[in-house]
Amino acid sequence: MKLLGALILVLSLSAACGLKCYVCAFSDPHSCTDALTCPAGMDRCFSTVTKSCINSVSCVSPMRCCEGNLCNSAIPTGPSVVLLLVSSAIITIFL
Repeated sequence: MKLLGALILVLSLSAACGLKCYVCAFSDPHSCTDALTCPAGMDRCFSTVTKSCINSVSCVSPMRCCEGNLCNSAIPTGPSVVLLLVSSAIITIFL
């Protein structure tokens, strides 16, 4: 029961803070480390030669659009590794 409460709290906080995306323009995509909280209405992150926030309706080829905080990173496994570590820590604390 405590685990469920912690999970709901984490999901609520992430939803309340808004989507975060990496943002950079015309730089080496592997060195893009600046993050931005997207304005209202922007519900996806995108990557081309630039990275930023975008509305899902505006996602067209050749843009690579994705959902989730910092999903447009240069290292594709970064957010999933953090999520795995956080969930493991929560399970360890509450079990």
